[in-house]
Amino acid sequence: MSPKLTLTQDEAADELLSRDPLALLTGMLLDQQVAMEVAFAGPKKIEDRFGRFDARSIAEADPEEFAALCAQTPAVHRFPGSMAKRIQALCQYIVEHYDGDAAALWTDGDPDGKTVLRRLKALPGYGDQKARIFLALLGKQLGVTPDGWREAAGAYGDDGARRSIADVIDPDTLREVREFKRAAKAAKKG
Repeated sequence: MSPKLTLTQDEAADELLSRDPLALLTGMLLDQQVAMEVAFAGPKKIEDRFGRFDARSIAEADPEEFAALCAQTPAVHRFPGSMAKRIQALCQYIVEHYDGDAAALWTDGDPDGKTVLRRLKALPGYGDQKARIFLALLGKQLGVTPDGWREAAGAYGDDGARRSIADVIDPDTLREVREFKRAAKAAKKG
């Protein structure tokens, strides 16, 4: 991955997300019940405290020590204990199924969009919506465009959309995505 992501609006956190597929997958995993930029800044906090960010080391870390690391102020997530377990489960899955190479999810065997979506949905902590958003993020910002990726991503793959983190490229688009989410939430209550 070489494109420069600006998901957190924090240079160091965005640099890690730009160069490390596992960090990006982890940020997406954390993207629930916290602000998007807080979720995607989580991997940098882990790297700073743990000294590295790789699937095997995180998977093999003592669960209590890893949970304590995630709970240090500022916490990696508002629910650091449960998210620490999810991060370790994600890393264990990546080690077991992809030999620790997170990018293999979208590179191994030259998969099409449906296959990448299926692989993402198989990840611990990833449901259908999270998988579609991540697939859109890959296509829109990282140039990972397997055949049929937009269709597999659904509305999140729409060109020019402002629906999710996949569409955040600067502070203005972050604001637009927030406004879209607020309006969608209000319409549901409506």
